[in-house]
Amino acid sequence: MSQTPPDANARSFRHALGCFPTGVAVITTTDAQGQPVGLTCNSFSSVSLEPPLVLWSLRNNSKSIDIFRKTEQFAINVLSHRQDDISGRFASSSKSMAEKFDGVATSRGWGGTPVLDDCIANFQCSVYARHEAGDHVVFIGQVEAFEQSSPEDALVFYKGAYMMLAQSLRALALKDNAAERDLIQARAAVLGSLVRLAAVAARQEDFDAIEQNLRVLDRHAEEGDMVHRAEAAIVFFKQLTAAAHNDMLTVVAQSLTTMLEHTVSHQVAHAQAHAIYLPALTPLRWRVLEGMKARDPDAAADAMARYFALVAASRAQAELSPA
Repeated sequence: MSQTPPDANARSFRHALGCFPTGVAVITTTDAQGQPVGLTCNSFSSVSLEPPLVLWSLRNNSKSIDIFRKTEQFAINVLSHRQDDISGRFASSSKSMAEKFDGVATSRGWGGTPVLDDCIANFQCSVYARHEAGDHVVFIGQVEAFEQSSPEDALVFYKGAYMMLAQSLRALALKDNAAERDLIQARAAVLGSLVRLAAVAARQEDFDAIEQNLRVLDRHAEEGDMVHRAEAAIVFFKQLTAAAHNDMLTVVAQSLTTMLEHTVSHQVAHAQAHAIYLPALTPLRWRVLEGMKARDPDAAADAMARYFALVAASRAQAELSPA
């Protein structure tokens, strides 16, 4: 009996968790030398009103974990929908802590904790408890001071993207045929680059996961289960993205995949799942994987280009066909 690889389970679990929209905050404190420390977090939650308690969590392999294990205070700075740049800055692994705070206006809060100015709310906390929980540490803070300084909407994270972006992508994806052509062209360009990178950077577990999903995809097609076939096809592109191990391109690819998901969901909802099935794409998916496994970027990219050329030709033909 076959078993789902643990890493596949982890990806599925993470994807399922992403179905729950969360706010975005920057957690700040100071290190042993009194220097400001901050990181982006979407695990913030309220716990208790009496006493006033809140919590957030941090993974054990975070570069800042030791600082937060030792600190006795921290602030939770809730970001507005305009502050996605702040979120990205404090989430970056390529910036030093000094660079993250460079140009960001802060004030001194309770216990000397740096508080980000212009956030919609902040909660300045003493550490109430710390709990080891799997691969994370859960920090519970007792709110010593707080401020709500703006009525603006919060920045919301949903299904791997900021919700304001996800909503815009959905509207664009469903706009018209021209938008779909642009999406195909953009996906072809980005995925072509990703599979080239994956041919060099992918690991054996990446190949195994892609191969397993392709077998599932083919089985759904053979059984005529076009809804699940379409879902597995989307997973294929997510796996290619992950296999490239490039954070910057991943952000772009995830946005394009979100648009694809909206398009497919619309087609499935209108009983059009069979219409988007092209049998000729099946061998091309396998050729992409073969090129990656052979560590041949040109072969992988060529198969990907042929894939999207076929998709584009099919969509163009569909536009010319009478309704």
